[in-house]
Order: sequence, then structure tokens, then C-alpha cells
Amino acid sequence: MSIEPKHTNPLKGYLSPHYIHKSNWLRAAVLGANDGILSTASIAIGVASASVTREPIILASLAGLVAGALSMAAGEYVSVSSQTDIEKADIAREAAELKEKPDTELQYLATIYEQRGLKKETALQVAKELTAHDVLAAHVRDELGINEISQAKPLQAALASGASFTCGALLPLLISVFMPLKYMVYYQYCLAIAFLLMLGAIAAKTGGSSIGKAALRITLWGTIAMALTAVVGRIFGVAV
Repeated sequence: MSIEPKHTNPLKGYLSPHYIHKSNWLRAAVLGANDGILSTASIAIGVASASVTREPIILASLAGLVAGALSMAAGEYVSVSSQTDIEKADIAREAAELKEKPDTELQYLATIYEQRGLKKETALQVAKELTAHDVLAAHVRDELGINEISQAKPLQAALASGASFTCGALLPLLISVFMPLKYMVYYQYCLAIAFLLMLGAIAAKTGGSSIGKAALRITLWGTIAMALTAVVGRIFGVAV
């Protein structure tokens, strides 16, 4: 359920967008690409360590790409849809409460503003004005904490996850196709880390955060994940 103001914001064309406005799709995109690189590269490493031909590596990488992209998109859609259902239920309940006990809800809204630092009289006046402007939007935003930035968007999240997973998984797949078979395991590992490093830098730049910290974080955890995969392979007698 979208929360739309009754009146157009006159400052809309003059306000510069903040980085947090990108948080919904950026989170899903980074997660999808990161998972695409790591999972597909790990599959390729596992098959390459046990195969003397290229075809099984390519097939396994392609299967990992298709299955992973569909799984990420479906999982993200179901997860975010559940959040959307909760939001809609809360908004519907709030709308019913506003009809049943408007005075109580007005006082509750004023109390929220008072707790945020306004004087009691000012808080009540603000609550009255916002109630007159758009009572449901005021309570949804300030009582429930739902706004256009945090509001769940299932289809957007699903498309971002599926597309970004595909982009990430394409990299190990291309390595499987074009890199020398003899050192396939090492190419997969080293280039996957390089891709993760670039991904971290791009995500940080898009989100306006520290590139160094983001690149280090994503590279560190990517290295740990692939190192654990190698350890598991050795435990079960697969030399990687």
C-alpha cells in the first residue's frame, strides 16, 4: 500500500536525493551479485577440482547461474511480500482505529511528537495540523514508522536480486569458458576475489559510504567463504 500525500511537495524539484533513498534496491543488488559470484565460483571450483575436461565445469556454472538467479528472485519476492502484507495489515488496523477513536489517536500522535522534543502545546498543535492534512499518512509515518523509503517493494527487490545474481554469476561462468583448464581453480578463486573487491567499491560509491571499508568488508567475507569451501573439499579428499 503506497503512502501518497494529498498535496504535491513544492520542494520536490529542488531537493537533492539522499543516499538512503537507494537503500532498498541497493541492498538486494549487492546481496545478489555477491551471492552470484561466490556460489557460482565455488561450484566451478568444486567441479574443476574433480574434472579433467571443461564441459562439466561450464555446465555446472550455467546450472548454478540459472538456479541461483531464480531462487534469489523468488526468495526475495516472498520475503518482501511478507513484509508488505504486515505493513498493509497494520495500516488497515490503524485506519480502523482512527475511525473508532479519533480523539485517542490524536492524543497518542501528540505524545509521539512530545517525546521527540516538542513542548506539549506545540506537539498537540502539530498533531492537529497533520491530522487535518492527512490523518492516516501522519499515523502511518510517525506511529508505525512506515514511509516511502522504508516501505517494502517486492517486485523491485526480486528483479534487483535476480538480475544482480545473474550479473555476478556470469563472471565465474565466463572464466569457466575462456580461462586455461589447467589452472581453473586458481583463476576462479583469484578473479572472484577481484570481482568482489570491485563490487564493494561500486556499492560504496553508489551508497555514498567509505569505499575502503566496503571493499575490505566484502573481500574479507568472500575470502573466508571460499577458503572454507576449499577446507571442506580437502576434508572430503578433494584437492583444491
